Amino acid sequence: MLEDGGPLPEARTPRSRALTRLPVAAVLCTAVLAGPFLPGAFLSGGVPQRGVDTASAQEGAAALYGDPQQPCSVTDARLPEISGIAVDGGTTLAMNDGGDAVTVYELDAGCAVTGVRTAPVDPYDPEDMALAADGTVWLADTGDNRQSRSTVALIALAPDGSAPVYRLGYPDGPRDAEALLLAPDGTPYVVTKDVLGHSEVYRPAQALDAGATVPMTRVADLSFSLTGTEGGPVGRAGQLMVTGGAVSPDGAALALRTYTDAYVWPLAGSDVAAALAGPPTVVPLPASPQGEAIAFAADARSLVVTGEGLPAALTVLPAVGALTPAAATEPADGTVTPGAAGSSALSPWSAGAIAAIAAAVLVAGISRIRRR
Repeated sequence: MLEDGGPLPEARTPRSRALTRLPVAAVLCTAVLAGPFLPGAFLSGGVPQRGVDTASAQEGAAALYGDPQQPCSVTDARLPEISGIAVDGGTTLAMNDGGDAVTVYELDAGCAVTGVRTAPVDPYDPEDMALAADGTVWLADTGDNRQSRSTVALIALAPDGSAPVYRLGYPDGPRDAEALLLAPDGTPYVVTKDVLGHSEVYRPAQALDAGATVPMTRVADLSFSLTGTEGGPVGRAGQLMVTGGAVSPDGAALALRTYTDAYVWPLAGSDVAAALAGPPTVVPLPASPQGEAIAFAADARSLVVTGEGLPAALTVLPAVGALTPAAATEPADGTVTPGAAGSSALSPWSAGAIAAIAAAVLVAGISRIRRR
């Protein structure tokens, strides 16, 4: 296990910032051909799925969130690829996708960089971040566009400047993941990204250990459906791909985002998997070239989003209504059976159609799109 000051093993090899055309084409074409014949149970790998009921969930968004506001835009050349943000009082913390050292930038209310937190640890593909109650910034070095990493990592940038690295291993092979949810009790949850909208939720099976690789356990599956919201770099497929996550400062809500929409769930205690089993509120986000980051504002209810490219608009969706509190639950001790909420998981025929859309966009000329 690497400690402070060293590159992660993957960082010693050249990093491809683009999707490999042949493997992507093969995967997507296989999905097109096989999608109509794959039952949901096969797709879920034995973990029950929860389909997001987009139509009914969107109905409550207008009552909870007001019109988007854009207080400022990030123009600093040091932040060309924002993939994760967190809010610390009146300061917004932001990180890039990539780099050869752990670096977190502090932004003021005008999106100007006022400070930098860094540590001499070379990450492989950092994708998201979360702020713990003790001030530690957790970075999810979980990106894996080739799905070839034997382990992924969480890097804990502490207020004293130390940055221990915690290795994690999936129980069922490599995954590409861009979302981190840090529960109020400090448990990290990693949410995967999938072009067909089938995201898996993992957490460590035991306490984190900087001296060993800790296995993860799969606790829930989510199936996202098309919303019709425009935006993102990959057309309609972007409506299905999870690119970021956040837990509110008071621990009463959590959110995931795709390139186009935010999904907000009430949270009771620290049982993230149980919260995800309930119905979310779907919040359409303003169109952006590559929106990947999401956080809760200091009021613990409003949403803050941004993404890659300069200038990067920092958009606030103000909370105007109260989220229905989640029922109290006991901490989950394993796989959660997600509850149904109207629609089932993404249908096989829809999966095939979406794969065709993605193939047309990703393979025929968009090989440069990065799996953030």
